[in-house]
Amino acid sequence: MADLAPQRRLPHFPCNDDHLGNRDMARSLQVTLPDDLMQDIADAVESGEAPTTNELVNRALDAYFRMDREKRLAALRARIADAVNDPRPSVPIGEAFERIRADVSRRHRQS
Repeated sequence: MADLAPQRRLPHFPCNDDHLGNRDMARSLQVTLPDDLMQDIADAVESGEAPTTNELVNRALDAYFRMDREKRLAALRARIADAVNDPRPSVPIGEAFERIRADVSRRHRQS
């Protein structure tokens, strides 16, 4: 069942695409947030925890995308470490590509 809590609209504010490396380009974004979250934002700005609503939302989005990036990097690092620490002997590049071609060919025939 949908949450029927009253909601207020956040005014338009610049949204920076820092996670895309475009900090200089600002865009406008309108979001609708529940009253309790709006109050948390207002309290954080009023207390000085964040200078503005815009800055608080930017920080939250930056943290979200940084966390996602860190998870992907950690997974990639783990795979690299597994490969480096694999006790099996290395496979010459030609043989590796032959195996890949054979696997692709086999899969293609099965489909």
